[in-house]
Amino acid sequence: MAGKPVVVTRVVDSMTDNLRPTRAEATDVANAVLDGCDAILLGAETLRGKYPVETISIVGKICAEARIKRHFKRVYNQDLYFKKTVKYVNEPMTHLESIASSAVRAAIKVKASVIICFTSSGRAARLIAKYRPTMPVLSVVIPRLKTNQLRWTFTGAFEARQSLIVRGLFPMLADPRHPSESTNATNESVLKIALDHGKATGVIKPHDRVVVCQKLGDASVVKIIELEN
Repeated sequence: MAGKPVVVTRVVDSMTDNLRPTRAEATDVANAVLDGCDAILLGAETLRGKYPVETISIVGKICAEARIKRHFKRVYNQDLYFKKTVKYVNEPMTHLESIASSAVRAAIKVKASVIICFTSSGRAARLIAKYRPTMPVLSVVIPRLKTNQLRWTFTGAFEARQSLIVRGLFPMLADPRHPSESTNATNESVLKIALDHGKATGVIKPHDRVVVCQKLGDASVVKIIELEN
């Protein structure tokens, strides 16, 4: 609820010497996924264990099985979690927190297939992911160009990599020539690239609804678009 990544470790210690985890360990891994953890960190099992590759494969399969929609919906009440998270946030809400919660609420109500968030620091996308929406969040990180009069550099790669640890967050880097505070035409161009990326990865399909959270000038906007063929 605080919006910080939760990383669970020491879950399959027996696989340091054994090819299979115990039933209790397999249950712990599945429950960690169902409880909403962001990542599972393997330590001795892969550092000095006898079966590092098998450990990664088995833990990954357990996580994937626990995350299957029909299993996940039985134990995870998204509406209840959303209400609890909103209640936990101090009032009055910050501007960014309000936009993030509104984007998630809109995505749930219209049954959107994905939430697209334009961001420079990644904070807005992490706030959206904090509410654990049932759909993936595509974080479009807008790099910022900088120069020291000798060469150009851009920020954004680090922020995109940091987002990988957050559950349900899928980062992508936009063109650094498109600043975050850009014109409407430029934003539409970046949005088209993000939609094409979502289609290529199979997240977005024809006639799906998509919730977009972006900044236009000094205003933050949450909009809903419906895709055509």
